Amino acid sequence: MDVDSLAAIDVHTHAEVSSRGRASLDDSLNVASAAYFKVDAATRKPTLEEIAGYYRERDMAAVVFTVDAEHATGVPPVPNEEIAEAAAASGGVLIPFGSVDPFRGKAGVRQARTLVERYGVKGFKFHPSIQGFFPNDRVAYGLYEVIEETGTIALFHTGQTGIGAGVPGGGGIRLKYSNPMYVDDVSADFPHLKIILAHPSFPWQDEALSVATHKPGVYIDLSGWSPKYSPPLLVHLVASGEASGKLDQLLERAARLQTQSLERRLAVFLTVLEPVMVLLLGGMVLLIVLAILLPIIQINQLVR
Repeated sequence: MDVDSLAAIDVHTHAEVSSRGRASLDDSLNVASAAYFKVDAATRKPTLEEIAGYYRERDMAAVVFTVDAEHATGVPPVPNEEIAEAAAASGGVLIPFGSVDPFRGKAGVRQARTLVERYGVKGFKFHPSIQGFFPNDRVAYGLYEVIEETGTIALFHTGQTGIGAGVPGGGGIRLKYSNPMYVDDVSADFPHLKIILAHPSFPWQDEALSVATHKPGVYIDLSGWSPKYSPPLLVHLVASGEASGKLDQLLERAARLQTQSLERRLAVFLTVLEPVMVLLLGGMVLLIVLAILLPIIQINQLVR
């Protein structure tokens, strides 16, 4: 794969269906997620060959993976081996990542090593909300050891998920597992592990930024984040940075400008809030005084 010839690399692509037509989600979750993402459920599950064709036509490459959550969902994943073989046949268009359910124990650790050594996977996807585990749970540490040792990447879903959205009880999927702060423990315990926090981590963006700026091996991708929610200044700076080759510096500048903008807005808000609070407190004091004096006045009138 000639990286210089690529328009872009999509670092977050799901393999939703195997060559035998078996989906990685049950029908109820698939239909609900299609509604959440506003896509046609019938086209929600492209094959690996279709995914490769889509990105090849656009001079792009894509990191592709399944999510192995069989312990929590009872649904087997798209086979990791099938994804790796499809990637090998794609001529470098697809970059294979694996996914191993942390609850597979020692067998899962052996599987992870085999996927790296025999099938050439470049990283592993974890979806704590769907898999039902906290990233800092020791049940997953054997997998992290293999990933760190082999120099591959750990990609963690963080924040809100569209899977289970709209289903009663969210389909049993708990959002709490995907708070990126739990990944901070992982990075501290595995200092040489390369980690990507997937998505903007809503509603825990601040936690994700804190972890990524504190731990040099932690990065953030913005997959699933609509460009229409990005400030125009940020879009302009990214375009300028790509054109000039100074994207890092311009993104740092954008971050400073956004921080300064937020600080100015907070200062204005607090300036306005202070007199409002004084008036509210004064009103409350007046009501208390009236509540005390009015009964006294009424008693005096009755006595007269």
